Amino acid sequence: MSKPVIATATLAGCFGCHMSLLDIDERILELIELVEFNKSPINDIKTFTKQCDIGLIEGGCSNSENIEVLKDFRKNCKILVSLGECAIMGGLPAMRNGIPIRECLEEAYITGPTVRMNTKKILPNDDELPMMLDKVYPCHEIVKIDYFLPGCPPTADLIWNALLALVTGDELKLPYEVVKFD
Repeated sequence: MSKPVIATATLAGCFGCHMSLLDIDERILELIELVEFNKSPINDIKTFTKQCDIGLIEGGCSNSENIEVLKDFRKNCKILVSLGECAIMGGLPAMRNGIPIRECLEEAYITGPTVRMNTKKILPNDDELPMMLDKVYPCHEIVKIDYFLPGCPPTADLIWNALLALVTGDELKLPYEVVKFD
């Protein structure tokens, strides 16, 4: 019997959700017995080699490349999970959403206090660079998302329990304290 196949990716985020996945510690050995990883930084496979059962996406969409990666994941994964606040709500990268994109770029490359070498005041404009979007979009505003695992990052236990439920067909349970803070 073949194992369920998992793919993972990071969009506009900090990679903290992948670090939280690795924080399942020795349970990673149990996970490897249960699943096969496909496109993921965990195994360094850069393109899909087969249809995947579960896709884990962390980070929001801040540029055209993020949109392409997310759409590719939706096309190649039966179940797609938004992992963490950046994927669910845009997270810290979305703090730029109230600022015009031109102003953000000028601050980053021309007028910012740490800019020293851009004396010609040139904004990056190479055709190979992904185009910045007008704002950072949560994943569900771009494609259909099947599950949401909140947290910044979600705890290792939450990720472990969710993956275990998804690969074994059990009900995915989110404890009250995961979604409500009193």
